[in-house]
Amino acid sequence: MEESLKDKVWKEVATVDDPEIGIGLTELGLIYELDIDDASVAHIKMTLTSMGCPVGPQMKAAVHAAATRVEGVKDAEVEIVWTPAWDPREMATEEAQMQLGIF
Repeated sequence: MEESLKDKVWKEVATVDDPEIGIGLTELGLIYELDIDDASVAHIKMTLTSMGCPVGPQMKAAVHAAATRVEGVKDAEVEIVWTPAWDPREMATEEAQMQLGIF
């Protein structure tokens, strides 16, 4: 079975790391939603580790760039959301939790 466009975008977005922590945004659980509409535009909702995150604009731009690198994606709309509040104990992968020192 051929990989869907959404799966390809997830895979590409997974290459984006939080520049301060050095862990992937998907591993951290910072990507909340990713959908592709009929016009081949990726709609991504993400959050940041904190409201005062100094690299928030940089991460948003990196997610946009990753999504639009995927062949077949015409554009991407990346929205920063604050609900639900990010909780690494609940949202990060086990590997990311270990890297963060959460046991």
